[in-house]
Amino acid sequence: MSELSPAAQAVLNKAFSAYDEETLYVSPAEKHAGMVAAAAIRAAADQVVPESKVYRPSSDGTMRCEDDLWIIRRVFYAIANELEAQ
Repeated sequence: MSELSPAAQAVLNKAFSAYDEETLYVSPAEKHAGMVAAAAIRAAADQVVPESKVYRPSSDGTMRCEDDLWIIRRVFYAIANELEAQ
């Protein structure tokens, strides 16, 4: 298997983190798949739009939110929440 980029490896690691034995064998397949997908989507969002890009210090020293980036991050997390809740 070829070596992954750090971003791809971070997503894969988060997806594998959802494979805990406590839920793997007692959850329905759809529920478990949703948990894995949700973890991967959140990790991908963190790689593409990390919080450090969403909130930046402004010239007066307060934190400023980049609205477009916040919306993108929020949509990724909404999808992940929906999948995890199934």
